[in-house]
Formats: sequence, C-alpha cells, structure tokens
Amino acid sequence: MGGPASTWGTGDQRAVGLLLGALADALLGDPRRWHPVAGYGRLAGAAERRWWADSRGRGAAYAGGLVVVPVVVGAGVERLAAPGWRRVVVTAAATWVVLGGRSLVREAMTMTGLLGEGDLPRARERLRHLAGRDATDLSADELARASVESVAENTSDAVVAPLLWGAVSGVPGLLGYRAVNTLDAMVGHRTTRYLRFGWAAARLDDVANLLPSRVTALLAALLAPVVGGRTLTAVRVWRRDAAQHPSPNAGPAEAAFAGALGVRLGGRNAYEGRVEQRGLLGTGDPPSGHDLARSVRLAAAVDVAAVLLAAVVARTTGRRR
Repeated sequence: MGGPASTWGTGDQRAVGLLLGALADALLGDPRRWHPVAGYGRLAGAAERRWWADSRGRGAAYAGGLVVVPVVVGAGVERLAAPGWRRVVVTAAATWVVLGGRSLVREAMTMTGLLGEGDLPRARERLRHLAGRDATDLSADELARASVESVAENTSDAVVAPLLWGAVSGVPGLLGYRAVNTLDAMVGHRTTRYLRFGWAAARLDDVANLLPSRVTALLAALLAPVVGGRTLTAVRVWRRDAAQHPSPNAGPAEAAFAGALGVRLGGRNAYEGRVEQRGLLGTGDPPSGHDLARSVRLAAAVDVAAVLLAAVVARTTGRRR
C-alpha cells in the first residue's frame, strides 16, 4: 500500500481512512474527553449569544461563517497531510470524531434494558439522550416509539450522511457536514427564538441530508430481512408514508424502518409545551421494547453497509479525479 500514487491514489487513501475511522467508532465510541464536536458546539453557542437577532439574514451569516471555518480547516489539514498514510490517518481521525453510531447503539440498548425492567421513571429520564421530547407522561410503548424513531433518524444523520460526505469530499466534507448538523440541532427549531434566526441552519441541514436520508431508507429496506422484515414492504411504506413526516429527510428513514420492522411510527409528540400531531408511518402495532432491540440490529446492519458503500464511492470518485 505504500506504492506509487497510480496504485495508492486519493480515493484509496480516503476509502481506507473511512474504514479505519468507522472501525474506531465501532470499537471505541465517541472520545470521552475533549470531544471536538462538543468544543465546536460551545463555540457556536458563544457566537449565537453574541450575534443572535430575530433575522434570517443574521442567522444565515451565523450559519455560513460557522460552516466555512471547519471546511477550510479540514481542507488545509488534508492538504498538509497528503500524500499516503498521513492522509489516511487524518481521514480516519476525522471520521471517528464525526460518527455517532456506537453512541446511538449504546443509548438505544440502555433504553431497551430499562423498558425490559419496567423502570419507566428512569426510561423517561434517559429518553433525553435519544430524543428532545417531553417524556413526563409517556408510556412504555410511547418511549419505545420515540426511541425507534430516533434510531432511524440518527442512523442517517450520525452515520450514513457523514460517511457519504466524507466519501465525496474527504476531511472537509466530514467536518463541514458535522458542523451543519450540529448547528441544526442547536438553532434549527421552530420556536419563537429560532424560527427566523435558525432558518438558514435548518435549510442547510435539509440540503446536506437530502441524498443520505434516501440512501438510509434504501439500505434499511434492502436489509429488512435481517430483522425478519420484507424489502418490498419497507419500500412500499417508505414511498407511501414518508411525506407524512414534517421533516423531508427524517420521513424516508423512519418510514423505511417502520416498514422493515413491521411497526407503526408517528403520532402525537410533545416538545417543551409544544405539541405536534404527526402522520402515521407503517400499518403495524406501535413498537415495543423488543422492536427497539430489532431497530438497533437493523441500524447496525445499515451502518456496515454504509461504510462499505462509502469506501466504494471514495475509490470511484478518487479515480475519476
């Protein structure tokens, strides 16, 4: 692998880096201390407190500036690291930092255990690690539904999307995507404070996830037999019900998971005094704790497929360049 550039090109380096970074996430999970994404979130929070205004223009400047910085840093680091194994190491490190597959699985399995024990008070408290909903009065089935929906959506946001952006754009794509997704989580809400200021961050996230969310839905449908489901059923539910979801990207992922698992997602959700009545995804029964465990198995299978797909895309685009 240390041969000439013609046999060890940019695409190969990027592909190997993505594979190693995904392996690091699977084995180690998120860095316990000094997590760069957490540091970026603190920086973004400080910038928001200084620059907030009830204005789309100010919000667009805020989001644009905070996305450009990591993209430029990523491009500079990648350029300095080229060629060969230095670029592999840099890509692997960036991939490990931005992926969240291991953390998602850990939280979902913790919730599965609490539901299995019937410990609803702790399960309601734990839900905040998976979804930003008011869990005060949620039943076991409602907690399971919220968790399954989070597993589906975050499989796309925290695994498939960063891998695909890394495959086509390398380190700048990895860091830029994570910046966009982080800003959306911070200010992309339909609240009085963020409806205008967070508009640009939310739209950037919609664009960044447009293709990855569909890839997630396709992989979930193809891998439905892993959890006893049927591919055609998952595709049918995806095509029929995805538009019922208010998010153009969460809808396909959640609908495909619902079809693959044979459960019904959607319905009434409460968020800090605000209630949303969402359309239904799927036609089965509401998910149980057992179905949550199945959703984790499906997500893990999608993660593996996404890593392999990203490696293939990285090699293909690298050769074309």
